[in-house]
Amino acid sequence: MAQTDYPARPVRIVVPFSAGGSTDQIARSLAEGLSKLWQQPVVIENRDGASGLIGSRVVAESQPDGYTLLFGTQTTQSVLPHIVSQMSYDAERAFVPITELVSIAQVLSVPPSSPFRSLAEFVTYAKGHPGELTFGGGVGATTHMAMELFMSQAGIQLLGIPYKGSALSMNDLLAGRLDSMFDVIMTSLPHIQAGRLRALAVTSAQRQPLLPDVPTVAELGYSGFETNVWFALFAPQNTPTEIVQKIAEDSRKVMTEPARRRIFNESGFQIIASDPATFAERVRLENEKWRQVVKRANIKLE
Repeated sequence: MAQTDYPARPVRIVVPFSAGGSTDQIARSLAEGLSKLWQQPVVIENRDGASGLIGSRVVAESQPDGYTLLFGTQTTQSVLPHIVSQMSYDAERAFVPITELVSIAQVLSVPPSSPFRSLAEFVTYAKGHPGELTFGGGVGATTHMAMELFMSQAGIQLLGIPYKGSALSMNDLLAGRLDSMFDVIMTSLPHIQAGRLRALAVTSAQRQPLLPDVPTVAELGYSGFETNVWFALFAPQNTPTEIVQKIAEDSRKVMTEPARRRIFNESGFQIIASDPATFAERVRLENEKWRQVVKRANIKLE
């Protein structure tokens, strides 16, 4: 099939989460732009369940023709495959990486009643009181994995409190029932600005424009620490290279439109819109990083 022939009919993007969340909203923004560009309907299909594995399997088992795509995340593609004991597909071989669309940093926050006013104070106390300080996050969620990565680098041990969603853990953090939590800037920022949370550090390599006074974890002495939550497009394995390339190129056109870029930046997202080769290497490195974190922390999800 020639690149110019695609798409000749509607394209389906499977979002392996329920409608209304941030993942779904990003996917719908992309679909809207691609629909206009391609003059073909780009339909979002929400297939939630099993932390994203059900929708991912739908795409893994689809025809590799470019008409069924997966809106994957760091969690579905690079974390869950290492913590789920029984998977019906090989996540590292079932998909072709197309493009990393956007990413967003996380911020480590504590309640305003917390005695810790810096990351150094937080770590010093944690080293002297292993297992006493708590953090929130669902097993394998980005909130959980960011803390596991930080604990391994800082040489500390906190008590993880599992939640079914970050909103529930955020409520307890705000109420002072949790000592700390990593969460994306988009969610944490309003509370930080209102004085309901105190930000200690961000997880990106550089400081964030929306939180310019908050240092990065790396600059506070943890060299190389970086973990951004990413959202991306994947196709079933064996999808023709020319189709993968076209989807990546057209997605870049959509995501870099000035109005769309401004909207995402205002929420703390960074537009990436990478090419397939660059993104494939990113996925490889992410898989290796989280595989090591999972093994070290012995994280399992039945």
